[in-house]
Order: sequence, then structure tokens, then C-alpha cells
Amino acid sequence: MAIAKQGDKVSINYTGALEDGTIFDTTLKHAGGCEDDGCGCGCDDDGCDDDDCGCGETGPMEITIGNEDFFPQIEEALVGMAPGEKKTVVIPAEDAFGEYDEDEVFAISREQLTGDIVPEVGMELELTGDDDEPVDVVVVEVNDTAIVVDANHPLAGEDITYEIELVEIL
Repeated sequence: MAIAKQGDKVSINYTGALEDGTIFDTTLKHAGGCEDDGCGCGCDDDGCDDDDCGCGETGPMEITIGNEDFFPQIEEALVGMAPGEKKTVVIPAEDAFGEYDEDEVFAISREQLTGDIVPEVGMELELTGDDDEPVDVVVVEVNDTAIVVDANHPLAGEDITYEIELVEIL
């Protein structure tokens, strides 16, 4: 039986979860038939309550091992696997989405907001950084003079666990 090696194009299924078991990403079937009613994905027979959960993107993902298409730890784990084989890979926060950085939480004056933006806690905004690059932030506090935003990745500080299955070597 063939086994995966560096440079192989492969098809994989995966489920990414946080330490508490919350699923944040998967290639498995969701929306109107999640394979695990208690998975916490927010999907049910009527659809999904989270636009970013990956519900609409089901089916195996194709990657080339060694091309850094996915987390390096996942690609390394695939080497030596045979189709149908499954593994669990834990990726520490610093290697996943980074450690949570308090310096990435900051206040900006409401006067700096453009247009008719009415900030609310939980709202996602795109700011322009010092280098004119876009910075995605989430509003975490609103008061009369300023808003406090968090520029950390939503999964920063989280160790993540991936359950992976090698579906096929292409």
C-alpha cells in the first residue's frame, strides 16, 4: 500500500478543535446533517449561525506535503500515512495563531471612525496600520469618547487539536 511522502499531493479530511472541544474548522459534512450533534459547530437542519465556521466548505482539502499549504505539523504528520489512516496532532498556541498579546488591545478615538459607523461590542472593523496595511480588529469596549479594539487573531493564545485523515494520495 502506498504511503504519503514529501512532495505528494494528497486529499485530507480534518477537524480542528480547541482544548474545550469547541470545533472551529472542519472539512466534514455540516449544515443540515452535522455528523456530531454535540460538536458545538452551531450548525443544525436549518443551517448555521456562524458565517465563519466552515459549514459551507465541506469535503476533503487537497494539499501538497511540504508546500506549507497547511500547518507544518499537519504536513509532517501526513508523511508515512496510508489512505484511510487517521492521526491526532496538537499544535501549541505559539505555533498556531500566536500567543495572546495584550499590546494588540488598544483604544482609538471615536473621531477617527469614518463614515456612519456606529461601533458595537463584537463588531469587526478593518483599520489602517502605521504602514498603511489593513488590520482586522474586533470592538471589545465602547464608551462616549473612544472604542477599545483587539487586533489579536480570534484563536490567539489557544492550543489547537486537529484530527486528520489521509483520504487519498493523488
